[in-house]
Amino acid sequence: MLLDPRFTQLAGVLTGFSCALRPGERVYIDAYDVPDAMVVALIRAARARGAHPTVGLHRARITRELVLGAEEAQYAPLAAVELARMEKMDAYIALRGSDNIFEASDVPPARAQVVARLMKPVQDRRVNRTKWVVTRWPAPAMAQQAGMSTEAFEDFYFRVCTLDYARMKPGMNALVALMKKTDRVRITGPGTDLAFSIKGIGAVACGGLRNIPDGEVFSCPVRDSVEGVVQYNAPSVYLGAAFDRVRLGFKRGRVVEATSSNPKRLNEILDTDEGARFIGEFALGFNPHIREPMRDILFDEKIAGSFHFTPGQAYGEADNGNRSAVHWDLVCIQRPEHGGGEIWFDGKLIRKDGRFIPPALQKLNPEYLLGE
Repeated sequence: MLLDPRFTQLAGVLTGFSCALRPGERVYIDAYDVPDAMVVALIRAARARGAHPTVGLHRARITRELVLGAEEAQYAPLAAVELARMEKMDAYIALRGSDNIFEASDVPPARAQVVARLMKPVQDRRVNRTKWVVTRWPAPAMAQQAGMSTEAFEDFYFRVCTLDYARMKPGMNALVALMKKTDRVRITGPGTDLAFSIKGIGAVACGGLRNIPDGEVFSCPVRDSVEGVVQYNAPSVYLGAAFDRVRLGFKRGRVVEATSSNPKRLNEILDTDEGARFIGEFALGFNPHIREPMRDILFDEKIAGSFHFTPGQAYGEADNGNRSAVHWDLVCIQRPEHGGGEIWFDGKLIRKDGRFIPPALQKLNPEYLLGE
């Protein structure tokens, strides 16, 4: 099969820079509505590194049909099989495409919650015990979300996904070091006034090893420390439903007020379990190519000049102990054209209107990352 050279280049990034596959390692390639040619490119790239690929192929309409009738008796055996497979894997590569981002919009919440709960051990194993990377696939639906032609979006996608992520390392290291010694964080902006602690939680740099596209450093609030309100200005799609103008109010770490364009569904998600109303991640995004939201979390959470403040499950690498079947990266952009805003660490201004202020962090501003 003759492959598009961009497919081969991306496969090289995913199997090489991101997962660093070694001879003899087993890698699971999880492909959702992705062209066969891209899967072939990944198989070839994995084999070229001496790894052993396994493939799972999925289609959104089939998955929707299964989840529409999800029951414990149906998904418990499937979850056991998927967990057993994941336990055999050293690495995991997922590519997720879809011609309709709202394919699961009519799935009853109770059915989706059954699947989320039963499949959570599989996700935990993947996140905590494998080398993993996840990316989207540039389907026409994504181009429509971004307000671009299909051809222009494909060019944008491959440019973003094959960015020189190594250039992020100095600035990310400086931000990680700063966050590790920070106690109090305050975030202000239109409709937002948040205060919380990240003391003792740690911080993790994300520069192409787990997500493609990438470009963030994340930590996590001390679970009960969050006070105030956050007004997100990036639209979001979660579990097949659309949300605009999400606003969360906190008291002693817990979401006590939640409004949006879809308040009923928002609160249903936040009521999935006890942990869904607490925050499991706080992160700063800085990918210079990604400027505007497109209702795709994997891209939107990396927007230059943004932060995300995530209800639900905390990551093991920066853990406040919060556990949930939910992990929803809701995004606020703080560049001037989106209303601006400030982020303070222990009383020191770190970022204003989306631009990092301390000299060591200025290497995360767009002109440096793009080599301008």
